[in-house]
Amino acid sequence: MNNIILIGFMGVGKGTIARAYAKMYDFYAIDTDDLIQSLENRKIKDIFEKDGEAYFRELEKKTAKWLAKNVQNTIISTGGGFFKQKKLKDIGRVVLLDSSFEAIYHRISTHPNADRKLKKRPLFTTPQKAKRIYDQRVVGYKAAADIVLNVENKSVQEIAKELNDLMKL
Repeated sequence: MNNIILIGFMGVGKGTIARAYAKMYDFYAIDTDDLIQSLENRKIKDIFEKDGEAYFRELEKKTAKWLAKNVQNTIISTGGGFFKQKKLKDIGRVVLLDSSFEAIYHRISTHPNADRKLKKRPLFTTPQKAKRIYDQRVVGYKAAADIVLNVENKSVQEIAKELNDLMKL
């Protein structure tokens, strides 16, 4: 199995990097949040609002099991909390896209679609709340990762190329 699982804080660019990598290196790219939205036929923010975070985490567990059983030759971008799945490494090599909180917040808040990007991240309701979540998760991200890739001040293409070089090691 040669899947690549991208983990990291919400807004770090997991989906963007996955799509670029897939295009450059002839991989499939899928996103766990997209799979969950398809499964539930509703948006992540609606799942959080109606059924809560615990229910959403169960959907992530179901998604992780499906990925491990059914997916190969794919780069998988994950939601910010997906790294907590117990058998993550059964799916593939886990790569942390690492960045400071300040750089992530700057990336999202200065994006041309900043309002939309912030709105679709239910745990990013305020920068202070998001920073607390970031601080709680940062050690867990590093513990879950096989590879840590710093993405600050790099273009999407640079990150994809560096990721490809690291996957060959």
